Amino acid sequence: MTRPAQRLLKEANPKENKMAKREIIIDGSEGEGGGQVLRSSLSLSAITGKPVRIEAVRGGRKKPGLLRQHLTALRAAADICDAKIEGDELKSGEIAFHPGAIKSGDYKFTIGSAGSALLVAQTVLPILSFAGGPSTVTIEGGTHNEWSPTFDYFNQAFLPQFRKMGGRCKAEISRYGFYPAGGGQITLTVEPADNPVPLHLRTRGQRVREKADVLLANLKPGIAERELKTLIRQMSMEPSQGEIRHVDSPGPGNVVAVILDHDNVTEIFTGFGKHGVKAEAVAKGAVREAQDYLSAVDADGQAPACGEYLADQLLLPMALLGGGSLTATELSQHTRTNMDIIRAFIPVEFKTTQTGRKCSLVEVVKPD
Repeated sequence: MTRPAQRLLKEANPKENKMAKREIIIDGSEGEGGGQVLRSSLSLSAITGKPVRIEAVRGGRKKPGLLRQHLTALRAAADICDAKIEGDELKSGEIAFHPGAIKSGDYKFTIGSAGSALLVAQTVLPILSFAGGPSTVTIEGGTHNEWSPTFDYFNQAFLPQFRKMGGRCKAEISRYGFYPAGGGQITLTVEPADNPVPLHLRTRGQRVREKADVLLANLKPGIAERELKTLIRQMSMEPSQGEIRHVDSPGPGNVVAVILDHDNVTEIFTGFGKHGVKAEAVAKGAVREAQDYLSAVDADGQAPACGEYLADQLLLPMALLGGGSLTATELSQHTRTNMDIIRAFIPVEFKTTQTGRKCSLVEVVKPD
């Protein structure tokens, strides 16, 4: 384990409680200290059948404990595998999760706030991929949230790689939801994973498309026009490569994205409109991230395939399915903590090699 996360996994619970079965104990304040610890633990517990107790849930955050999106993820995972749970209430700092059998079916979960529907989706998708039949899951909440994958990112960047590994999922959006109103809705159609294979994502391949995309809901059109103009100018695109999408949503919202399609991978870099922040500044933030990705090369002059967030999100399905390898621009504390959580549940190793100043190779090695 990485040094900051050595205390993350504690010894199996020595004390007796009403869920007498032995538990894996996770310290939710160690390592990254956020919601990823909870989500990965729930997915892995449901799939492996190993009960888990998480202490100091989200202990590394300013507002620790379960928020609505985390509570929804906990209850959704429990519903799908008939788990017995403790601590399923808002602000709870400790939860226990004792899984039963995974059930395919039709599910609907409502966050009740603008909390990220996509983070709930990332919790239940791995679980349903190990069910005995096809499932649908509809989730209501935020669809385009800061510090979370947007629906577009999930659908265009993550899911194509997931399907390469043998995962089977389609995603649809029927209503957009932005902070603070929420009210968005997505639906996943999931079938059991089929013939898992290793994912080897070491090179981007040739760039085949660039696009500037602006979403706008219940705001003045001039905001989107200024953002798009900035994106096109700073990314040296043609006007035909830009699009403004006016979408229906219960509340106002504004998101910009630079979409970079390569032969082997799609990456998306996003900026979120905020009150008091100029439209041009929102666009420039997304451009900076895109340009950092495009300029990254390793010691041999090769460009890493994945940005920081995509690399993080691919590790769990890679570990559960066929293993493999990928190159990334950065391995964050978030990513390294995710590795520690995965190793706590399944016998897999992550071999990391620094290949440049901001370039790394990650090999996901499963036992023979």
